[in-house]
Amino acid sequence: MTPTPEPAPAQPTVFVVDDDPGIRDSVTWLFQSVGLTVETYGSAQQFLDTYVTTRPGCLILDVRLPGMGGLDLLEALRRRGATLPVIVVTAYGEVHSAVRAMKGGAIDVMEKPTRDQVLLDRVQQALELDRQTRASLATRAEAAARYARLTKREREVLRLIIAGKANKVIASDLELSPKTIEAHRAAIMRKLGVHSTPELVRIVMLADDQGNP
Repeated sequence: MTPTPEPAPAQPTVFVVDDDPGIRDSVTWLFQSVGLTVETYGSAQQFLDTYVTTRPGCLILDVRLPGMGGLDLLEALRRRGATLPVIVVTAYGEVHSAVRAMKGGAIDVMEKPTRDQVLLDRVQQALELDRQTRASLATRAEAAARYARLTKREREVLRLIIAGKANKVIASDLELSPKTIEAHRAAIMRKLGVHSTPELVRIVMLADDQGNP
């Protein structure tokens, strides 16, 4: 049987939220000219209603928008757990907005009018940051999924293994036979897909980052 190919990873998108149609048109041309996919939105609510947090890319967000403001959108995205890197665009001298944007999780704040090359550079940096963040999250999620396969007893044994205890000591601590501990160790290695204690430690650290007990 021919294996089913895995779906291709989603292409990153540069999302732009700005109520000025002229700016939306100009940035669309700019990003498309270097081969980037771009989507523009005229309001924060429009973007919030359509964006799915699993979509990779970055967001260029104007502060002053009709209805929901840009900074309110930034906070709403963070409440949803979105990791999308956000570049906030402000008018000259809006220091308060810039500070609030950075506290809200924006990775950068740029003043209008932005220079094309500077904006392109910042966007490329944001896209790379998003790629790295999503790869890290996927790695931790995979570790957590493997860890979840372990039984309660196997988790107890695992914690003692990574604490550096020998099989005989673990057997004594848990009032089990050394052969039983050896069997648990083999099952742990198999379920976690590792071959050494350092690999076990790494899996546990990654799983702990996901909130596993």
